[in-house]
Amino acid sequence: MDFFFPEDGLARAVPEETNIISLTAQPYPDGYRLRVNIEVMPFQKRPYIEVILNDSSGAEVASTSIVEPLSWKLEFTMHIRGELMNPYTLSARLYYPDGPSKEPLFFSFDIEPPASIPNPETDSA
Repeated sequence: MDFFFPEDGLARAVPEETNIISLTAQPYPDGYRLRVNIEVMPFQKRPYIEVILNDSSGAEVASTSIVEPLSWKLEFTMHIRGELMNPYTLSARLYYPDGPSKEPLFFSFDIEPPASIPNPETDSA
């Protein structure tokens, strides 16, 4: 366990007290990818995190599961399926398979459609 948690003087929460501190998302300019940032309280036991992205109709357009992260600051990219339907809601739920589960944290946002890219085959004179 010391390999994953070097002596740094941080107080680490037990599973019952471990929570997600922040959840943010920033769409990429292409309109079909999303940079997600999650910060979790420093933990004694590595949690599981379930992340789901829903569009305005409530349909799931992306999801991921993070199993026992090594760090409490996570950054990753999610790929958005289907047509863009604003607003989007990102939810993240921290849990332990054999222990406590927390209520999900939510983050809502809009995605701007990508600027059209000129097509050389159709735009030539």
